Amino acid sequence: VEPTKKDGELSTEEAFTKAGVNVNSGEFDGMKTQKAKKAITAKLAEISSGGPKITYKLRDWVFSRQRYWGEPIPIYFPIDFPEGVEDSDVDPKVDGCEHTIRFDKPIPVDEADLPLTLPEMEDFSPGDDPAGCLARAKDWRYFQKDGKWFSRETNTMPQWAGSCWYYFRFLDPKNGESAFSPELDEDWMPVDLYVGGAEHAVLHLLYARFWHQVLYDLGYTKHPEPFQKLVHQGMILGSDGEKMSKSRGNVVNPDDIVEVHGADALRLYEMFMGPLEAVKPWQTSQVSGVVRFQNKLFNVVKEAAKNDASVEMDEETTKILHKTMKKVTEDIENMSFNTAISAMMVLTNHLTSLKDQVPREAAEKLTLMVSPFAPHLGEECWSLLGHDDTLAYHPWVEHDEALCVDNTVKMGVQVNGKTRGEIEIPKDADQEGAMAEAMKVQSVSNQLDGKDVKKIIYVPGRILNIVAK
Repeated sequence: VEPTKKDGELSTEEAFTKAGVNVNSGEFDGMKTQKAKKAITAKLAEISSGGPKITYKLRDWVFSRQRYWGEPIPIYFPIDFPEGVEDSDVDPKVDGCEHTIRFDKPIPVDEADLPLTLPEMEDFSPGDDPAGCLARAKDWRYFQKDGKWFSRETNTMPQWAGSCWYYFRFLDPKNGESAFSPELDEDWMPVDLYVGGAEHAVLHLLYARFWHQVLYDLGYTKHPEPFQKLVHQGMILGSDGEKMSKSRGNVVNPDDIVEVHGADALRLYEMFMGPLEAVKPWQTSQVSGVVRFQNKLFNVVKEAAKNDASVEMDEETTKILHKTMKKVTEDIENMSFNTAISAMMVLTNHLTSLKDQVPREAAEKLTLMVSPFAPHLGEECWSLLGHDDTLAYHPWVEHDEALCVDNTVKMGVQVNGKTRGEIEIPKDADQEGAMAEAMKVQSVSNQLDGKDVKKIIYVPGRILNIVAK
């Protein structure tokens, strides 16, 4: 491979290791590196001498830990004593007893003796022994079987042996006979949605899949894959746009936000910052925006609580309410929490404009919608509206699709390609009707005064462009 023109000439001091252009490569001469790789691989496959292959590299997976906390590894080893010494004459638990643990001959603990439990220890600090603190629990470590001495493995698992398949145990947490029942595996698995960060995905989720594949191969689960959908939530950065760390001094303690503004404000702001998957910088000063929204919503509900059923919703309020219910419902399903909150803000502003004529039905629907985002606010408003029970068991809001469709549409009016006004007309209005409305707009009629209309470009629901000279 030689460099391309942009990389300059070959160095006489060191090898060229970048992507370039093939030379002295027979039929592959002149090909750029990426194209050459594919061509060579295809050629190898054609002559049955090789082919493409995907390899996976696991950066690091050291499974054993030299600490107390973790699952004990159910392995033990035979012990050798000096020549001529019988097992019945010695006790390796006694200090000074000469013996050799045969780590090259591991033996699995019988299934009947599982689970292997950790010993009770007053001091489980790591200590200086590289074998770990369990090496000090000699009564647990050393045991006799059939007249022979053995030594248990003193390393522990890094708690992955349990956490990697925890979602199975969640199905059947009180089952004392098996890890989980086949019936519940059939009913609930695989997991519909897993939310975790990118760092989480390359570690825990990779290991979880390893364990799941083993359980699948052994016939414990009928499902070959553990998770159907994965969503990565974006990282929240410090106010300086950098990853939060104590060394940078940009860590935001959520307890401080809760103490000043309350837990609901913290939840709302985190969800309102932007799309769930996006990386976003924290701005404490902007929390006050969602606090104002909370207060405005509470005041709307307070006004509605004074009214009875005689305050009816007008057509505009009904349409806005049903559009909001549709938007919030769909956004929650799509995990677009920021736009769901934005839609509720629009509805709240509209209800605020009604002053003391806020319909109770609209206030109740708004309360139900805000409750997943701000549960304390939701319960408070629900109680204010006269309900004695919690809203947690109340059905979710349902919208009427017909009320979510606009009968009219707003569209711009252009004169010679420049926007001169805006009209609101029925969605199915024809060109003649659109022109009639446009001529009622003073800024449009002024532009056409004394001119002849040469052409009208009308795209229903989108634009009206009048060409005049």
